[in-house]
Amino acid sequence: MRGTKNLSYIRKSSRCAVIVAHPDDETLWAGGLMLMHPEVKWAVVTICRKSDADRAPKFFKALEEFGATGYMGDLDDGPEQSALSNSEVQQTIMELLPFDKFELIITHSTAGEYTRHLRHEEAAQAVMELWKTERLGAEQIWSFAYEDGGQKYLPRADKGADLQIELPKHIWQKKYDIITKIYSFSKDSFEARTTPRREAFWNCRANC
Repeated sequence: MRGTKNLSYIRKSSRCAVIVAHPDDETLWAGGLMLMHPEVKWAVVTICRKSDADRAPKFFKALEEFGATGYMGDLDDGPEQSALSNSEVQQTIMELLPFDKFELIITHSTAGEYTRHLRHEEAAQAVMELWKTERLGAEQIWSFAYEDGGQKYLPRADKGADLQIELPKHIWQKKYDIITKIYSFSKDSFEARTTPRREAFWNCRANC
């Protein structure tokens, strides 16, 4: 484990938020961290798919495994991926969050986790703007730190990330089971093959 001092912000009864674009992002990129810290009050926000009759129930079932509370938005997530306005994404996030102050907020990287997904980038940009303008408070803010070499390989932890956690085997297996058994992704899907065994994060006070 690298960057363990950053984990001081994850303590009993901490309010921690994970803000993502889609149901399953919370599991792929930070599921191990949540599973390793059940003592935390996790709030998970996804800005898309509230009306998805398949994915929405799976999201809440997955959150039961994390002991987390969930909040879903319904911003457009059609295949054309038309750009959303930053103000619309910000408003959605603020309306969904149960509080406006947290010990820790975790979200996407502004570069995304792979090449490329516009909704990941938009979610990150909105969270960063809310944080920098102090409409959303946090002692620390982290972003997911993964890269795919410009689509040369599946997303993996960025070697330069501030915090890297090698997941214990049983934690990774539970995370993988959430992806394959709860979200129902097949074992040969992008999601199942990607499911990181090492989770990585940037400390945004220094690097985002």
